[in-house]
Amino acid sequence: MRTIVAMPGDGIGKVVLPEAIRLLDAAGFKAEYVHGDIGWEFWQKEGNALPQRTIDLLEEHKIGLFGAITSKPKDAAAEELAPELRDKGYVYFSPIVGLRQRFNLDICIRPCVSLKGNPLNFIRRSADGGFEEPMVNTAIFRQNTEGLYAGIEWTNPPENVHAALATHPKWKKFADVPKEEMAISTRIITKTAATRIIRAAFEYAKKFGYSNVTVCEKPNVLRETSGMMLSIAKQIKEEYPDIDLWDTNIDAQMMWLTKNPEDYGVVVAENMFGDIISDGFAGLIGGLGFACSANIGDEVAVFEPTHGSAPKYEKLDPSIVNPIAMFLSACMMLDHIGENEVSDKIKKAIAEVVEEGKARTYDMMKLRGGPKVFEQGACTTQELTDAVIAKLK
Repeated sequence: MRTIVAMPGDGIGKVVLPEAIRLLDAAGFKAEYVHGDIGWEFWQKEGNALPQRTIDLLEEHKIGLFGAITSKPKDAAAEELAPELRDKGYVYFSPIVGLRQRFNLDICIRPCVSLKGNPLNFIRRSADGGFEEPMVNTAIFRQNTEGLYAGIEWTNPPENVHAALATHPKWKKFADVPKEEMAISTRIITKTAATRIIRAAFEYAKKFGYSNVTVCEKPNVLRETSGMMLSIAKQIKEEYPDIDLWDTNIDAQMMWLTKNPEDYGVVVAENMFGDIISDGFAGLIGGLGFACSANIGDEVAVFEPTHGSAPKYEKLDPSIVNPIAMFLSACMMLDHIGENEVSDKIKKAIAEVVEEGKARTYDMMKLRGGPKVFEQGACTTQELTDAVIAKLK
């Protein structure tokens, strides 16, 4: 029997993850779930949002199912530490970013696929004055461990860092700025990691019949880092003659997103740009309530919805939140471990519930979140799970 490390995390993660496990059980997936401590509670109590004991569980069992995380800026995080831990040198770092870096979960896959009948699907005006609903079927491949999110930053950089940066010709305009008035982030892309994510994108396109891979970067300005991504993609494309290679600038891509989203197959980008473009595509298929993701390394993989922790909704009873992104993340986990039949059964049941339209959470009804949504016909989180389970039978 497979053992899964279940990490609810913060906020609504504590709501949607148990519902996903209930659905997995109903679909016939046999597994043991071991709880992993992660999130804001452990930052406050221990000064560590990612305890070593949770890392050890993932080292042992290799597969994690993750709910959601709360992250706050440095000063706000420090203020919420237990009094006895303050001013002891603890620095908050996102635990999901920590997991990605600790286990080199460098390949992040974020499918954005329209579900027929979803009232939140993107609709555009057609040339004849009517309306059309393009069906989006895009997979974002986000390099997960490098780029701007690698965490190599300084406020008031140390002298050796400052001196090294000062050797760059473009540094002249900063030469008179005092170090203590500087905050510096790095954007590092390595050939090895870029090659791995781009090849994975082409392999995915080949496996699932996508006709194109798009590199979404900014090589006209970020000439070295984005330039490396595009150069490697051109080399790898030669091994896949039946797949077109497109390249777009991240800013222009966001503008074009609503013009022809159905044309894009697989999109690959650095960490931050991949984060941006995946949220953009998620908006076309109903928002983050439908956005799933996988973080995959050589040995360990963690699967999570891309929505945040939404703490204001955590304690609503009954719960109002949409669990579909969590369900689809669980399906990605099933596909990863070879349980494709169970995954397909769950995805089919979700599609049927959405198309039928009888069970809809508040977001699918375009309502403002709060306890009064039930008076307007919204279903609870648990009722949506019940509806999907009923379709399994």
